Amino acid sequence: MTHGDGGHNVGDWCWHERHAGPCRVVERQDVWGETAYRVWLPAKDAIVRARARDLIALDSIQPTVEHILHTAAAAKLLDALEDNLLLAPIQSSVVPLPHQLYALNRAMSRDRIRYLLADEVGLGKTIEAGLILRELKLRGMARRVLVVAPKGLVRQWQTEMRLHFGETLQFVEPAELSAFRQWRNDEENLWRLHDQVICSLDSVKPLEGRRGWSIEQLSTYNRERFEDLVSASWDLVIIDEAHRMGGSTEQVARYKLGAALAEAAPYLLLLSATPHQGKTDQFMRLMQLVDRDSFPDENSVNRDRVRPFVIRTEKRAAIDAEGQPLFKPRVTRLHAVAWQDRHAAQQRLYEAVTDYVRHGYNQAMAAKQRHIGFLMILMQRLVTSSTAAIRTTLEKRQALLDQPQVQPSLFDAVDVEEWAELDGQAQVDIAVQAKGWEMEKAEVDTLLELARATESQGTDAKAEALLELIYKLQQEENEPALKLLVFTEFVPTQAMMAEFFESRGFSVATLNGGMDLDARTKAQQAFARDVRILISTDAGGEGLNLQFCHVIVNFDMPWNPMRVEQRIGRVDRIGQPHVVRAFNFVLEDTVEHRVREVLEIKLAVIAEEFGVDKAADVMDSVETEPLFDELFVQGLQNPDAIEKECDAVVSQLRSTLAESQGSSELIADSHVLDADDARKWRDHPAQFWLERAITTGLPARGGTAVKHGDAWRVRWVDGSESAGVCFDARTAEEHPELEWVTLEDPRARAVISELPRCVAGQPLPLVRIRGLPDTVNGAWSLWEISLSAEGFSRRRFLSVFVADDGRTFMPTAKRIWDLLLTEHIDLSAAPLVDDASRWFEAAHSAARTQGERQFSELVEEHHARLREERERERYAYDARRQAIGRIGLATVRDHRRKRLLAEHEARVAMLDIAEAYTPDLNAVLMLRIGQNKAVAS
Repeated sequence: MTHGDGGHNVGDWCWHERHAGPCRVVERQDVWGETAYRVWLPAKDAIVRARARDLIALDSIQPTVEHILHTAAAAKLLDALEDNLLLAPIQSSVVPLPHQLYALNRAMSRDRIRYLLADEVGLGKTIEAGLILRELKLRGMARRVLVVAPKGLVRQWQTEMRLHFGETLQFVEPAELSAFRQWRNDEENLWRLHDQVICSLDSVKPLEGRRGWSIEQLSTYNRERFEDLVSASWDLVIIDEAHRMGGSTEQVARYKLGAALAEAAPYLLLLSATPHQGKTDQFMRLMQLVDRDSFPDENSVNRDRVRPFVIRTEKRAAIDAEGQPLFKPRVTRLHAVAWQDRHAAQQRLYEAVTDYVRHGYNQAMAAKQRHIGFLMILMQRLVTSSTAAIRTTLEKRQALLDQPQVQPSLFDAVDVEEWAELDGQAQVDIAVQAKGWEMEKAEVDTLLELARATESQGTDAKAEALLELIYKLQQEENEPALKLLVFTEFVPTQAMMAEFFESRGFSVATLNGGMDLDARTKAQQAFARDVRILISTDAGGEGLNLQFCHVIVNFDMPWNPMRVEQRIGRVDRIGQPHVVRAFNFVLEDTVEHRVREVLEIKLAVIAEEFGVDKAADVMDSVETEPLFDELFVQGLQNPDAIEKECDAVVSQLRSTLAESQGSSELIADSHVLDADDARKWRDHPAQFWLERAITTGLPARGGTAVKHGDAWRVRWVDGSESAGVCFDARTAEEHPELEWVTLEDPRARAVISELPRCVAGQPLPLVRIRGLPDTVNGAWSLWEISLSAEGFSRRRFLSVFVADDGRTFMPTAKRIWDLLLTEHIDLSAAPLVDDASRWFEAAHSAARTQGERQFSELVEEHHARLREERERERYAYDARRQAIGRIGLATVRDHRRKRLLAEHEARVAMLDIAEAYTPDLNAVLMLRIGQNKAVAS
């Protein structure tokens, strides 16, 4: 190539060597024997200074095969992205199920990615959130991610993100921040140290006050945990179990945390299977986190306004990639355990504790001592669990009552909602510290003696029954190594069972809330491999996915039936190949047995009437927990009235369900799932387009890409080198040592994001494409159609084919684009120069005609978005103006109205400016296909 001699004039097109693209001279200066230019680069839409030696004549450039392949592949990828191509299913190891793909598609179909993911329990909302997270990262829209989840679900989040998406979430325990601060600058925000963080919900909520703390201590605590967290520049915030953020008033600490985090990031995902628990005010506050303008008051909470922000699939509608129902039926059985003669001591202990509980509960109610009432309820649940559980607790109780100075009540630090969320063992640990009553010590001493005597006399009635059941099931299922998941509320029962089964030759693993994350993981892995029985408490079972086991035993029963449902949900999950069998153990001839029998029959009627998942949603709420406590306590006090009491509870549940049916309509989503859609992503060519665009685009940009076997050796434009690179998920899984490059990599993005420009007079490459008939002769071109407005831009790509006789063929144009991506192409040594301008004009004319429909679609999208923005703004303004009208003081009212009107007018003015847009049509690639013939005039 020869450098220009400085003879370019204003208006001339020439080639800028350093920018590897055409440019137009807009200014020329001849000073002191030197010539300098200012030129416009259409590819960058920028004016830059240029030296004479940077510019060469347009007709002297030589096109390359790499340039053609890179442009065709990069434009294909960019066009697909604009057309809502989903990258996450292609560039992750997970193959999404139809409902998960639907969630991702819905989420990415709007610019404002703020949603409530409300699939029913067990449908994999974590996977949906992971897909959206990956999609945002792959598109370069998010880098800093925060996940806030209940403590028991932290490990599940970390595992699923790493396993399915290769994403690492760094767990941050705020209690460790102050110690860490000693080694860091005091002003530094420690939440910025990691780009992807997970923390537990209650560890970061702000404190209003704490007994014995100074204001300084409080403000340091709140700054480190709450203020620094909120101000750490997150792109995406995900809140799991988000209904806990609704709060009973706007002042609740969890709501404050939610509201602050919702404003701290442009993208927000709230996850909850039960977002509307029959309370419109709480649901409104939840929706305000998603979009404050759309939900200014309770009147705004209606189906039409809620629908755009909620993504929900119901279990019964969920299908797999073959179109089959996702969940198999399950079989649940109440397993009554009879007292044998050898269990007489255990039966006497049960009756003695039941008397103690009746007496203690009545005392507590008379003296309005809520904490004693809770302790009595727990004592009753402990004695039905095991002798070991009641004996251990009585020992702790005795030790406390022996102390002359009683401990302060821990109940003060726990609100009703938090209490209901604790598992049985955690409740016992708190309740056992409660202050005693007169004569209690003598009762506890007697009961403890009886419990110790019972334990020394032999084994537990339910443990023996479970052993029999295991042998029976092994025979029935013809599976000598059958696995069982056994649940108990209490750690001493767990220890007793583990010893009982290990001494009989069974391998056992245990899980409980007191274990750290590593110990929990090891126990789960052991159960997945060769351990036969996993014994878990409710806190231990949070977040478990155990599809490889299908038999579950509830050794003792939480009083709320929905706690039992949650336990069964650990094995009744996506991917469970067997019918799940659940056995609910209960001691015969006890109040619990009678209540459970009557209750289950009546609850079955409700489940039939409203649907089992709807019933589960309502019963799995803080409000219904006391209903069941009350039912069992009344059963203890008056066994003859059990039927009547059950009717009362069921009638209350029915009215709550009828109420919530209206609210579940609010979040209903009547979409139909498509199995074909889910399958097509497995073999999508986007990975191949990316590989083609990068490996062919690097040489012209100062990099290199050389293939060795399955991998590429790459030198990037920024000078960094990668010894082994692959571009697709399957190769990455087979060869973990390779660097897997996706669109998320800024080095990859840099290679595909800037497409070249093609202008009139630029030499036309002469190409022959294998697979294209020799009869196809003409000019093929690729055009970028774009719309730009204030704060808004959109683009699409259009392929055009003009035949030698001047006719245009759209199917041929699309076919050539596809073949350029897959077939071998031959490039003639000499490009077409003489007729290049006339071919360009013919192609430009065809592109203007054919591109009009695509541009009209961009305009319609633009107007639709502005209409939505205007409607939101108008609705929010009207609602806030009405609220201000309720302020009593006229001066305050007028001042606020003026301020609101000024804000409203500024926003409307911005939207008015955005109404104006500019169209653009630019060629990015042009080829002469077949023989070199003159263009038809």
